[in-house]
Amino acid sequence: MESVWTMTSGIKERQPLKENLSVDTAVIGGGIAGILTAALLGQMGIEVAVLEANRLFGGQTKNTTAKITLQHGMIYHKLIDRVGRQQAGLYMEANRAAIRQYKEMAEERGIDCQFRNCSSYLYTMEDEEALYREEEAAKSLGICAEYTTKTELPFQVKGALCFYDQAVFHPLLFLQKIAEGLTVYENTRVLKVEGHEVITDNYRVEAKNIVFATHYPFINVPGFYFLRMYQERSYVLALRNTKQMDHIYYGIDEDGLSFRKSGDILLLGGGSHRTGENKGGGKYRDLRLAAGKLFPQGREVAHWSAQDCMPADDIPYIGRYSAEYPYWYVASGFRKWGMTGSMAAAGILRDLIVSGKSRYEEVFTPQRLNLQAAAGKLAEQGAESVKGLGKGMFTAAPRCPHMGCALEWNPDELSWDCPCHGSRFDSEGRLLDNPAQADLGNGR
Repeated sequence: MESVWTMTSGIKERQPLKENLSVDTAVIGGGIAGILTAALLGQMGIEVAVLEANRLFGGQTKNTTAKITLQHGMIYHKLIDRVGRQQAGLYMEANRAAIRQYKEMAEERGIDCQFRNCSSYLYTMEDEEALYREEEAAKSLGICAEYTTKTELPFQVKGALCFYDQAVFHPLLFLQKIAEGLTVYENTRVLKVEGHEVITDNYRVEAKNIVFATHYPFINVPGFYFLRMYQERSYVLALRNTKQMDHIYYGIDEDGLSFRKSGDILLLGGGSHRTGENKGGGKYRDLRLAAGKLFPQGREVAHWSAQDCMPADDIPYIGRYSAEYPYWYVASGFRKWGMTGSMAAAGILRDLIVSGKSRYEEVFTPQRLNLQAAAGKLAEQGAESVKGLGKGMFTAAPRCPHMGCALEWNPDELSWDCPCHGSRFDSEGRLLDNPAQADLGNGR
């Protein structure tokens, strides 16, 4: 299950850490959030070392659909209701700045990464009233948005909401250029962090500042991110010989599909579910059935899946990891919008580390407590964790080394998945996705 991005790029190998090290800032995680943060800090003259457990961009970054957009589903009317118009506006502004930053970096460095501007559409087959509300909210924040019933989709929609001036690109072609000149150590797994010291599987790194850019934070206390996030999986088919679409499409209905072209390939996505809750399988089958109906002449050239961190109040956690360690920083919880969110996070973390403040700090701070927005999801997450822990105690199911939750078999991907916090392991028990830090080993 290799994505079209890995099929059409090559990432230079880096050596593992071979000695103890002292730097200004250590970035844990060599995905898009970590590399962009390191790059922006490096532009400010900050000495940075990136520590990656496996290979650069070998986690979620390679599995994206690579949409650079501030249209994050049905978000803006919710944000206005929950955190107010000012905060919603700052959320939008941070993401709009991220789109602009991608374009500027690609142009300034002459990166041929298939960057192009396009429009992004939300569409529905059921509830156009929800789109009207989102349109009103978006326009009130200064977003150039328009309601329509005309799209490039191969079926008639009940309604669609178009956001202009969004973008797409080839993420790995972009990132392999951004990573040039950065100090990166691959195959260097961080086991724990104590104060200013990062302890890897062989050596130690002393750092004034430490950034956790590991997709899902692996240190439970402080921070308690395992109580405030869960993970979702979704699935993608890459198809040739289909109707071509110049723009991005994202269905807001329960079984909505996403569409986005890359060259002569169409990416068809869908099938989202909480990680660890796909016992019956069939997600790829359902996508293939949809592809067959929509594009009878289509030909599958690749398929893969992705995993997304879902925060309790729909706003990413970007900023200081906890009040206890003000020199620890985190970037996580991007939902399904990690491309834009990662660039926004890199800018926010750069500003916090360099000057101690950011214009967007209050919106994204991990120390926020939006009870109105988060109460229901926090209760649901707690219930799922209790259920998973209980099942792990009373059944023979393999248990996750992160916190002991019972794992579920995912027949679509032949993996053991944790419904509590989203860790995943292959059929041999080898770790695929964090927050777990170890293979199943003898515990399986």
